Amino acid sequence: MDARFLGIADLVEAPSVAVVVDVMRAFTVTAWAFAQGAEKIVLAESLDEALALKARHPDWVALKDGPPAPGFDTVNSPGLLRSIDLGGRTVVQKTTAGTVGALAVKEAPLVLCASFVVAEATAQLLQTRKSDSVTFVVTGDDGQADEDLACAQYIARRATEAGTDAAEFLRRAAKSRAAAELAEGVRQGVHPDDVALCLEVDRFPFAMVATLEGSLMVLRPRAMPSLTDEDPV
Repeated sequence: MDARFLGIADLVEAPSVAVVVDVMRAFTVTAWAFAQGAEKIVLAESLDEALALKARHPDWVALKDGPPAPGFDTVNSPGLLRSIDLGGRTVVQKTTAGTVGALAVKEAPLVLCASFVVAEATAQLLQTRKSDSVTFVVTGDDGQADEDLACAQYIARRATEAGTDAAEFLRRAAKSRAAAELAEGVRQGVHPDDVALCLEVDRFPFAMVATLEGSLMVLRPRAMPSLTDEDPV
């Protein structure tokens, strides 16, 4: 598998397969939303679009980066989201990097959104598709976020080499600037458990596939049978 690792600004054309990585915290949050029962997640272009969608669909759950704001139900924090029952709900998400990265490759035939919590399932989906070329979109820090690059490199390695150890990749993510900013309270809308939750490798047995549904980019979970059918340990 030919893997390329690009920042959002480096994308010049729609790749055949795109894996958009945002570890801290957009695509850890989306995984938790699905675990909490969400049916789908709409990736909004802007805060105004997110609020407009919420206004048209009052039962949808809107979330954003940063501190709480009028019109939004919650913020982009896995630690906060894990206590919310989202059974059958639609979530509207707008973040600084993750949603921007996904929308930048919306014309790609296959778009996966990923973080460490769904790394194995994402790698398995890439294996089943037998993708010759995969573009990993490193969303944070203008393509320089080491937590996102480490996760992307881990997924790429795991898709081609069974038994790849995640430890070194997780260590890099734990030492990243994003992890420090979350831990030190530099960013707003943060739960104390956020960093630890973002570093839980393979917590969920599904990948996350984004597709255009009309004019909206919609994210849905894709269960991987080889993970869900395993006997309990």
